Amino acid sequence: MQELKENIYIEDKYPGVTLGAINTPRGLIYIDAPPLPEDGRFWRADLLGLDSGPERLLINLDSNADRTLGARAMDCTVLAHENTAKFFRSRPSAFKTQGQTTGAEWEIIPGLSNIRWALPNLSFTDQVTLHWGDTPIHLEHHYGADIGAIWVILPVEKIVFVGDTILKNQPPFLAQANLPAWIEELETLLSEEYKGYMVVSGRGGVCASSTLKKQLSSLKKTHTKMEQLAARQVDPDATEKIIPSLLSPLRFLAANRERYAQRLRHGLAQYYTRHYIPEDADND
Repeated sequence: MQELKENIYIEDKYPGVTLGAINTPRGLIYIDAPPLPEDGRFWRADLLGLDSGPERLLINLDSNADRTLGARAMDCTVLAHENTAKFFRSRPSAFKTQGQTTGAEWEIIPGLSNIRWALPNLSFTDQVTLHWGDTPIHLEHHYGADIGAIWVILPVEKIVFVGDTILKNQPPFLAQANLPAWIEELETLLSEEYKGYMVVSGRGGVCASSTLKKQLSSLKKTHTKMEQLAARQVDPDATEKIIPSLLSPLRFLAANRERYAQRLRHGLAQYYTRHYIPEDADND
């Protein structure tokens, strides 16, 4: 566990996503949960030594199973964006693993089946501020990476948790993305508004500005290529041709290549279908 500033922590030792914790006089605020329920219990135990108030709150930064599967094991109130809450209300109550190949981390973790989702107890639409201590905690909707994605912003401490808005040496999840909005959000993080902020990725922890610039360049390239394919009215499967150019700038273990390629294969086809194929195309 790494302490970024007094009472603000991140943890990278569990598979899935980078976890956060904010210790306040009112209680502990967890940011995301590890997918394995037992890891969630270990994470809670790791934080028991902190001198915090009695309340507990889990914030889900989006609906990705990597960060939401273990929410029930955190045994507390869950807060998320309204679009994330709607996503879970439309799903079966228990998680099933069959046939899912999105390139997410949970897909290579054994034993993840028949886990009951923890639906968000609280949700918001645009922004909300938590007052659990002397300094405010802002939650804002930033839908570039996912329709239900949010940032957790600590303006006094100058720390922002951005979830999958930034991924360190991993390809992005594109199925529920909005690339123009995502590009704009990265430009915001690189602007004067966030000068001096510590930017925490949901997959990799604290990011240097070079990481943000690298991802911004990649997303701009992706958007340009998707626009070019759409102008030619190709089938969604043609987006697979983009994959090598998106993977080549990233540095990752060779063992992850096929999973990351599948993440892009799935995400690019889904994105193209959602944004460039008319809804009534199948009825023609």
